[in-house]
Amino acid sequence: MEHGRGEIGSGGTRLHRRHPEGASVSEGANREVHPVVFVLDKHDQPLDPCHPARARRLLAAGRAVVARHTPFVIRLKDRTAADSTIQGVQVSIDPGSKHTGIAVFTEHGGDRSGGYALQLDHRGGQIRDKLTARSQYRRRRRSKNLRYRAPRFKNRTKPKGWLAPSLQHRVDTTMSWVGRLRSWAPVTAMHVEKVAFDTHALSAGKPLEGVDYQQGTLAGYEVREYLLEKWGRACAYCGAQNVPLNLDHLHARSRGGSDRISNLALACIPCNQTKNATPIQEFLTTRPALLTKILKQAKAPLGDAAAVNATRWALWRALEATGLAVATASGGRTKWNRSRTGAPKSHTLDALHVGDLETVTAWPSIVLVVKATGRGTYCRTRTDAYGFPRLRLPRIKQVKGFTTGDLVGANVPTGKKAGVHTGRVAVRSTGRFNITTRHGTVQGIHHRHVRLLQRADGYGYTTHPEARDRSVFSPGPEGSGFHAGGNR
Repeated sequence: MEHGRGEIGSGGTRLHRRHPEGASVSEGANREVHPVVFVLDKHDQPLDPCHPARARRLLAAGRAVVARHTPFVIRLKDRTAADSTIQGVQVSIDPGSKHTGIAVFTEHGGDRSGGYALQLDHRGGQIRDKLTARSQYRRRRRSKNLRYRAPRFKNRTKPKGWLAPSLQHRVDTTMSWVGRLRSWAPVTAMHVEKVAFDTHALSAGKPLEGVDYQQGTLAGYEVREYLLEKWGRACAYCGAQNVPLNLDHLHARSRGGSDRISNLALACIPCNQTKNATPIQEFLTTRPALLTKILKQAKAPLGDAAAVNATRWALWRALEATGLAVATASGGRTKWNRSRTGAPKSHTLDALHVGDLETVTAWPSIVLVVKATGRGTYCRTRTDAYGFPRLRLPRIKQVKGFTTGDLVGANVPTGKKAGVHTGRVAVRSTGRFNITTRHGTVQGIHHRHVRLLQRADGYGYTTHPEARDRSVFSPGPEGSGFHAGGNR
């Protein structure tokens, strides 16, 4: 008996229809499936993931034990990798500034079936703010009448390929989760967005003019993706977001304007119709500050885009160092793939659509949201707004066997806090802990009601259902539409 053979995305005959633009779309692209369960053999070697129902049967029969709570991983007692036929899975990554989508799927002849999806929330902004605060504290100490502190930054050089800590954090956390997935599943290949848009496609050829807009399957997608990044996915004139946006020529074509990137902006339908062919200087006569801002942003060179994509290139180099096959693609192709399959917009579904594919037959109904929280701090004092200590923290981090950040479950039988609470715990020396769940923070739970589920690993976990839009023939709105979910 082969374990987990064909469990990911199995089932359902694909019925093909014709997309309005001529692309073949599968009805299976609308079918949601339960997230798979990762499986290890008795020597902790990864096997093919299985369906949750099969995992429940294995656990009930005593053939498996729970190896990890979140993400849920089981370990078989009576099977090794040598006794199983392993098909393998693939991992695709959609890097982002604040969120990174990661999808685990199987692929047969260009048809992808998603088995597991997670959204990694970065904390680069917090790292930046903490480094800025530390710099200000040190600057103040150097300027006050204290002992002389020699500046050390003059004796330091940055190595080649150096990234700021807030940017390097994005690469490190993504690679950390790639390593975790490789230890839980037999990953055979990876796909990653190397760039958000292909700058060579924007600048190498001639500008798109006339019928050139209608040529080629990817024509215009790279340009639109670049403009979405450049203008913050909002109307350049009124700032409207989550509305249909049109390409607007700052200097109208009817007045001799070109189709170059520096002459294009995003505009909502009302602003685009109101402006029409009016010169932008006349259209924004009463708003000179906005006019100056738009003209300056329109002239921004493509070098700014290269700086934004720096972490993507660093991530690609780190993935190449793993030794697995790594396929790259641009964000424009990802958006084109998603428009063909009719999938709604989300970080995880973008990851599932990275690279070359024919159809997407299924995707997970539940997304695991992984938030980078850090592992605490060595500092045993809290400072005020001026950097002076205002209180001291306990020198022992573990209280009653629990540490802040542990994933716990509390079953309170009576009182105002009666019920089952699952989430991250914040320990207190009094023995009464706070537990943060998806519904909020429950304070003052006695430690005797608390049960450890998983040790703190620097991340917080919640779940939410995948995006709700199920339109087959339309790309769907660009807004995410996520809903908060609960812990496993």
